[in-house]
Amino acid sequence: MFLVVGLGNPGEKYENLRHNIGFKAIDYLANQLNVPLNKIGCKAVYGSVIINGEKIILAKPQTYMNLSGESVLDLSNYFKVELDKIIIIYDDIDLKAGDIRIRPKGSAGTHNGMKSIIYQLQSDSFTRVRVGVSPPPEGWDLKDYVLSKFTEEEKDQIENSIKDAADAVQLIIKDGVSAAQQVYNKKPGKKTTENIE
Repeated sequence: MFLVVGLGNPGEKYENLRHNIGFKAIDYLANQLNVPLNKIGCKAVYGSVIINGEKIILAKPQTYMNLSGESVLDLSNYFKVELDKIIIIYDDIDLKAGDIRIRPKGSAGTHNGMKSIIYQLQSDSFTRVRVGVSPPPEGWDLKDYVLSKFTEEEKDQIENSIKDAADAVQLIIKDGVSAAQQVYNKKPGKKTTENIE
């Protein structure tokens, strides 16, 4: 069984902001797999589907970003999901819009949602799909930036990266993290077999 969690903030006012790219990826994946996200529990809305004989839980925590770990811990305990079968999708300001990176473990960086998850799980050994939202322009406060909307110029790149993130999750489930890294850990303009961590 896999638990796939997209990070974001609940509520209409946050819907199309940089910090909600994880929610967008889960919505895309749910639509692609025809999974209604109609269950409420473990401080999340979620749904489930079978892929290649594996049960997959798709979830969006409803705790607000800084407490995302509470929901991830509750979900993983309730469904008895092993750490290496948890996949977190979230926004990353260190990657430009349109890029994604896949890692089997690692630090939270500046991301408060990831800090909360690592704290609650007491481990960083779970898979993450980082979706680039570009670094903040000089002079921007980080909080203001991640709670801002994408520019018109970024929108096509973001749509592509949401699709890539959803496809990457399915490849991770089917063939493993390393296979997905080789396909999706792109450097600008080319593919790479980057396989760090």
